[in-house]
Amino acid sequence: MADGPLVLAIDQGTSSTKALLVDAAGRVVTRAMAPLSEQQPQPGWVEQDATELWQSVRKAVAACVDPSAAHRIEAVGLSTQRESLVLWDRRTGEPLGPLVSWQDQRTNAACHDLAAAGSGPLVRSISGMPLDPMFSALKAGWLLDTYDPERRRAKAGELCLGTVDSWLLSRFGGEHVTEVGNASRTQLLNIETRRWDDRLLDLFAVPAAVLPRVVASCGDFPAVRGLAPVPDGTPVRAVLGDSHAAMFAHAGWRPGVVKATYGTGSSVMAVGECGDTGQLCRSVAWDVTGPVLAVEGNIRATGRTLTWLAELFGVDAQVLLDEAAPTAGRVQFVPAFGGLGAPWWDPNAIAVLSGLTLDTRRGELVTAALHAIAHQIEDVVAAVEATVGAVRVLLCDGGLTRSTRLMQTQADIGGRRVGRSAEPDLSCLGAADAAGLAAGLWSLPDLEQRLRPTTQYSPSTDYPARAVERARWHAAVDRARPVATPRRSGS
Repeated sequence: MADGPLVLAIDQGTSSTKALLVDAAGRVVTRAMAPLSEQQPQPGWVEQDATELWQSVRKAVAACVDPSAAHRIEAVGLSTQRESLVLWDRRTGEPLGPLVSWQDQRTNAACHDLAAAGSGPLVRSISGMPLDPMFSALKAGWLLDTYDPERRRAKAGELCLGTVDSWLLSRFGGEHVTEVGNASRTQLLNIETRRWDDRLLDLFAVPAAVLPRVVASCGDFPAVRGLAPVPDGTPVRAVLGDSHAAMFAHAGWRPGVVKATYGTGSSVMAVGECGDTGQLCRSVAWDVTGPVLAVEGNIRATGRTLTWLAELFGVDAQVLLDEAAPTAGRVQFVPAFGGLGAPWWDPNAIAVLSGLTLDTRRGELVTAALHAIAHQIEDVVAAVEATVGAVRVLLCDGGLTRSTRLMQTQADIGGRRVGRSAEPDLSCLGAADAAGLAAGLWSLPDLEQRLRPTTQYSPSTDYPARAVERARWHAAVDRARPVATPRRSGS
């Protein structure tokens, strides 16, 4: 390892924590990963252990950082899963219950009640988000109802409620804080003022005293503590939501760039401002040299679609990918395991697998799953294009992009140029980019000029063939939404 300053980037995701060491030229020096489990105690409930999550961060860092080089770390950057929520005791630091995952659907009934009461337009106009169980506000109500039903301890400031970034920062000590982009995903923040909104706090019954102070993405964070072998006192220079970090790593502030992250679920994001379309979220992408807004669509099940099939058949997901049939035949798969996210925002949608015959084999199901992932992404990309303008290129990142078959399918279904990042840990790299920027190791123009190799895919199908495929997909989506009025995504 050559001499010189280093940046440590940590990406705390749904299924694992990753760590990278990056040198002053932006090159990855070492990397490591620690797995993380999740629990599903009831249908629709998804939980994680907040203490295990913190330990996964410590394990990933310990495996990544050579003690002999730890003193050269000048900045730490943090990227985190976003809407997941933790409630903990301010004095002891101990969590009171589980981390309620962004995937969790236990608040579906409460969401329905608020929508029936006519609260949806108010919530969307202030927060930029539709009423949906994915966002943190309803999870906050559930955690407080369960562990502090009278809100006595919350109002007294004895409890802390926060997303994963604030939970991890709390392990370092200091003030209860959260980064503005993560805060914007809670559905409790006014995205115009970038402050907690009293109307939303009243609606969701969340006392202001339980929430963290909102700071910029390169803001005033507690310094590292207890993250051996990194020396205590090493500054945390940047914090970003994981999807925002991936966008930052793509230099996504450039016009015409849309990024899609393929993880357990997917985020499709573009920088830009728009009015309420009913299809996309508006959120704060980051506040690095000033606040930047973004439009985004969130998909609940992309990578999870394949892992579900792998679990069903008792094989590794790569085995399934290797078995993918040339076509899906008549099979259509709508993986609405917890409802549908953008652009439909239908929590009542159900998973549908249709077109099966006695001749259907496993490979056709795999291909239908790959097509479902690509169709869901294209539904959101089309909505983004209708909102902020022409999409010059769809930049893709995340573990599932290793599938060349999926990337070509994405180009064919959308009729768009697709660029697959050669860096598998782009959220982590985005956190490093922002932290190094804050530390003065490079500039925004440096990041724009930094070579981030991509593999390019161009469509191999014509418009009539794509139109037929898209119509068949939307017919399957309609079947998955039996009680909803069909709403097209614009493609």
